[in-house]
Amino acid sequence: MKPEYDLATMQSRPNPYITKLQSKVTITLDQNVIEYFEDISKESGIPYQSLINLYLQDCVTQHRKIDTTWYEQIEHA
Repeated sequence: MKPEYDLATMQSRPNPYITKLQSKVTITLDQNVIEYFEDISKESGIPYQSLINLYLQDCVTQHRKIDTTWYEQIEHA
C-alpha cells in the first residue's frame, strides 16, 4: 500500500450493485402514517422514508406477519 494516494487523479466509477440494493416504488400511505414517521424523523434526524424502510426491513428480518382477516371480512361483506 502506498503511504499517500493522490485522490485528484483517481477516476470515479458508479457502484455496480446500487441498483440491486434498493428499488424506487410509489405507494399510497395514510396521512397519519406519514405524520407518525415524520415526527420520529424530527427526533432522530433520519429521513422519514428511511425510517419506513428500516421498519419494513425489521419486519422482514423478524418474519413478522400482519393480521389481514379484517380485510378479508370487508371484501366478502
